[in-house]
Amino acid sequence: MTENRVVFLRQPDAIDDPLTEILRSGAKRLIAQAVEAEFEVFLSLHGDCKLPDGRQRVVRHGHDPARTIQTGIGPVEVSKPKARDRGASGDGRIRYSSAILPQWARRTKSLDALLPALYLRGISAGDFQEVLSALLGKDAPNLSPAVIARLKSEWEGEYETWQLRDLSARRYVYVWADGVYLQARMEPQAECMLVLMGATREGEKELIGFQTGVRESTQSWKELLVDLKARGLSVAPEVAVGDGALGFWKALEETFPSTRHQRCWQHKTLNVLDKLPKSVQPNAHRDLREIWMSPTRATAEAAMTTFAEKYAPKYDKAVDCLLKDRDTLLTFFDFPAEHWTHLRTSNPIESVFATVRHRTVRMKGALSQDTARLMVFKLVMAASKSWRRLQGQNQLPKIIAGVTFHDGIELAGKIKAAA
Repeated sequence: MTENRVVFLRQPDAIDDPLTEILRSGAKRLIAQAVEAEFEVFLSLHGDCKLPDGRQRVVRHGHDPARTIQTGIGPVEVSKPKARDRGASGDGRIRYSSAILPQWARRTKSLDALLPALYLRGISAGDFQEVLSALLGKDAPNLSPAVIARLKSEWEGEYETWQLRDLSARRYVYVWADGVYLQARMEPQAECMLVLMGATREGEKELIGFQTGVRESTQSWKELLVDLKARGLSVAPEVAVGDGALGFWKALEETFPSTRHQRCWQHKTLNVLDKLPKSVQPNAHRDLREIWMSPTRATAEAAMTTFAEKYAPKYDKAVDCLLKDRDTLLTFFDFPAEHWTHLRTSNPIESVFATVRHRTVRMKGALSQDTARLMVFKLVMAASKSWRRLQGQNQLPKIIAGVTFHDGIELAGKIKAAA
């Protein structure tokens, strides 16, 4: 008997979702229409190419075999038209390449961005198939642990290319620096990741430099800064914002001596409060906030003096911690008031790495050094697309031109002397 009597029973985890099927069907039609329109444009661009006998040189030649593209709503089967050049061979042949359906694409770019984000949020490579099957359907291909491993290799190539990019055309007005520690798997001590972000003359925030270092030593920071300078970053930033890590500031003095220093008020507040008893910390926190929220430098200096007189008799270490960086804590007053909220803290870096720290805590340090570096790089690159521009973008050209500001207000007709 050749009759098939096998009856496939419904599985417990099977889900009927007519809406998803409708979306997939609609997506398939939209992709086909978009690719067909793209192909028609290609043919029209070469419509003037004729053979000696007057026939059209570039013509339609069927379709490539159908393939499945993994999308956010599950797998969608697509097919790309083919073109034939009847009048040339070798390097002179006219070829059709779809921007919508690249030749080897098997996933949408949004899925490639999803994978490192899932990994950083606690999903191990071995669990990817199960998690993504729940999102995209049980027949989701191209998402096995082996594929994840290949993607990591691609990320390594992206990271190396990014590290070698030319910076000669870049101009950063402000930079933020910080060292981020992650406890990687099987490592005797936390790996320090040195991060440098910058604000361009258009007000866009960018990741400038990123590499692992030996703690936050002067040598490690200098290697990063010298490498950036060697790749074309010749113009010194106007201001660098960071915490009290001495390694960065010394390296900055040696590499970009004209850049002014601005200490992060968030770090400084935590350091001062750490030297006070908990019962005193709420009032001290309000007093510190009054300093960096002052409308003028004179008001801030007066508030700082009041803080010292109030707490020095009992808590001299807290007062010393504040006053030792008195000048560099108030640098922001010499720049536009619209930029103060950006210059008073290195929080742009801290907020990005909060997710990374969360993952390493949940997974008990499940990242190796190399994996941590790649995952952090991919996360920062993805996050950078949604970073907000600086407020007061119109003030940035004035800073580059050397216009002087006092208490956040432009002094008409005054230009800073060249450093």
